[in-house]
Amino acid sequence: MLTEIDHVAIAVHDLEAAIEYYRATFGVEPVHRERIEKDGVDEALIKVADSYIQLLTPTREDSPVAKYLAAKGEGIHHVGYRVDDCAEALDRVKGEGHRVIDETPRPGSRGTTVAFVHPKAAFGTLIELVQER
Repeated sequence: MLTEIDHVAIAVHDLEAAIEYYRATFGVEPVHRERIEKDGVDEALIKVADSYIQLLTPTREDSPVAKYLAAKGEGIHHVGYRVDDCAEALDRVKGEGHRVIDETPRPGSRGTTVAFVHPKAAFGTLIELVQER
């Protein structure tokens, strides 16, 4: 069901400072930037092989990432796993009786389809299921 790691998401207070850190330290540039209004975040994606580092910063105080930063500070927010069929993967998770955040898949960044599995169902790790176009 899981085909590879799509991304590791890192919550940051200052997106530009985080981008500059990766630029200066590792010589990499974002390959994609997007504002995701529904989630209240700005993202920058840095390509690493066939996966990404997703830098996230909140655009409003009530976003899940803003709440995460307030409670836990900067750091790894979630792991995104690629799946061939997001709806099928989500149904399997729910069929196993596990708690999810998204009851149905929804649009994600880069034109993907995504759904989140609750961290209480996954040993404290927020999991994003990601289906590419």
